[in-house]
Amino acid sequence: MRRIVTAFILLLCIVWYQPMQAQNCCVKHGGEWQTLAMSRAFRESHEPPAPFSFISEKGSMIQFECVDGAKGNAYYVPSDEATDKVLIIFHEWWGLNDYIKREAVRWQKLLGNVDVYAVDLYDGQVTDDPDIASKLASGLDPKRGDAIVKGIIAKAGRDKLIGTLGWCFGGAWAFTTSVFAGNQAKGCVMYYGFPEQDDKRIKKLQTDVLYIWGSQDQFIKRYNVDQFADKVKATNHKFDLHVFDAVHAFANPSNPKYQPLYSTQAQNLAVDFLKNKMALE
Repeated sequence: MRRIVTAFILLLCIVWYQPMQAQNCCVKHGGEWQTLAMSRAFRESHEPPAPFSFISEKGSMIQFECVDGAKGNAYYVPSDEATDKVLIIFHEWWGLNDYIKREAVRWQKLLGNVDVYAVDLYDGQVTDDPDIASKLASGLDPKRGDAIVKGIIAKAGRDKLIGTLGWCFGGAWAFTTSVFAGNQAKGCVMYYGFPEQDDKRIKKLQTDVLYIWGSQDQFIKRYNVDQFADKVKATNHKFDLHVFDAVHAFANPSNPKYQPLYSTQAQNLAVDFLKNKMALE
């Protein structure tokens, strides 16, 4: 009987340990964002974007060298005249789809004398399936993401002033890019992006942050945002938080629950912020 009980306990330990091991692996390679992206509730909260096709004579796909030796991709929208200002934007978890390409063209027009790069973090993969998006977002190797970000900064040019902007998944990468841009960074706009967890990385920040958040967001909690804000402020840079009575992803252009009024208000804040920080007035 004792042997049977011992075997049963060992079996329970194995069953319990395996999912915990998988969770710890997930945390090790990407932290809380990967855990969130893999959750069923988060997947089900993202309705598939409606079919959309966008063609513009102003923008085009380009390739650039990444620091890991591989090529990176971006949708590039140049200014009408020579400029030392660059805006780097990042897609949500669907990938660099036509909605984001349209946003790149639109933000170039909104800001004026600035080059815009919409970066592809998935190396050409795009989806409208939440299950696949979850796998792409949670499966992105942080080292590959960092290599892409460093590559696009180099492509933009070491003499350029760089602003960043991103939605949700892309909001976190907008912050990462501002950190890597060092003293070239001139403003970071995060639309409900997952707060950075690495204190050492936050301490390297050299620009102000505009954070846009919906109070009905069930995934990015106010507590996490406030903690993040305190860490950014500790670098002697501003953290400007604007709260809207809205759900997560309310300003994402591909979201069927897109809220135009709040999105326009948030956009106006972001435009004023970037124009001021990048001296585009």
